[in-house]
Amino acid sequence: MMVTDIETGTGSLIKNLTCPECGTVHNAEVINTVCVNDACRSTLFATYNLDAGLDKSILLKRPANMWRYKELLPVLDEKNIITLGEGFTPIIPIENLKQFVGDNEVFWKDESGNPTGSFKARGLSAAVSKAKELGIETIATPTAGNAGGALAAYAARAGVKAIVYMPKLTPQVFKDECRLYGAELVAIDGNISDCGKLVNELALQNGWFQVSTLKEPYRLEGKKTMGYEIAEQFNWQLPDVIFYPTGGGTGLIGMWKAFNEMEQLGWIGSNRPRMVAVQSESCNGIVSAFNAGLPVSEFADGGFTIANGLRVPKPYADRQILKVLRESNGAAITISDHEMSAALKEIARNEGMLMAPEGAALWQAFKKLKATGWIEAGEKVLMINTGSGYKYLENIDIY
Repeated sequence: MMVTDIETGTGSLIKNLTCPECGTVHNAEVINTVCVNDACRSTLFATYNLDAGLDKSILLKRPANMWRYKELLPVLDEKNIITLGEGFTPIIPIENLKQFVGDNEVFWKDESGNPTGSFKARGLSAAVSKAKELGIETIATPTAGNAGGALAAYAARAGVKAIVYMPKLTPQVFKDECRLYGAELVAIDGNISDCGKLVNELALQNGWFQVSTLKEPYRLEGKKTMGYEIAEQFNWQLPDVIFYPTGGGTGLIGMWKAFNEMEQLGWIGSNRPRMVAVQSESCNGIVSAFNAGLPVSEFADGGFTIANGLRVPKPYADRQILKVLRESNGAAITISDHEMSAALKEIARNEGMLMAPEGAALWQAFKKLKATGWIEAGEKVLMINTGSGYKYLENIDIY
């Protein structure tokens, strides 16, 4: 661990890493993956000194990127921050599809403008920055597409080696992106779970640090900055409902973590959005578990979906995802590929936004829940478009 000084320190308030399941505390100054308790093996949460009297006025005049929240991120020395300008993405109101909105205010938070075209830039900026600080030289990940490109880009910027395992069915643009950034790409027959098993085995054999979704603590910290931004952009009043496309679920868990941190800081009150997890019919384990009242999900893989990021048969942090949905009095819903494709075209032709299918799925989910009355009159609704539709053209019938 590099020792910080007054000139280069970020002012990070990080204290340690804590297991949300068993409570075991881990030292944040050494390399960690998941909880060391063999009966648990949960993802770890970074914990911060939130009683330090940090006022949100510190944000005034800071750069409009995710590192404006540096005191609440895990990197100690500014020299280790690897950034390409990620974060502080716009919040855009629905304009031309208001016949579906009715008496609600409905907005998109559009993550497609992030480096490498998706919200994965947030998590990988944080994870690669902390990996650099910890002296890690080789980072590996399984990916359905966007995370691999983001890792490759940030690893290139950091001067560390990236190894990416990706299903062969992933659109070619994601593979080309990784290779252009200089990553070692391995395309395999199978889904992201199959990639994850390989990465886990080979990381142990070769001493790689793996940044698989929620199998290390720091991608979560980058993703949670969406929660901080949402609060700041809505003048510290959270929306009533947030729709989130749920594959691995890092952003869902991260935003919930951010809301709790901000309340402890005194930046927001106790009101919380109802969180809605949206899944593909191809991989609907979270929806099935939520509706059945189960604490964890079953493995569910129905094969190809145009929303590559939603083909996650069993999220590693399924227990945490389901906990957030229940604590928020939220919901979980599945959307078919046909519905995603129709939504993608409807949004593009009426709102001028070319979304990833994962984001487009939220529009159909909103319309369905609005029709049932689950979304109440006057409520403010936010949907998170996680990436750019340009990368998915190979999957989409444009006519």
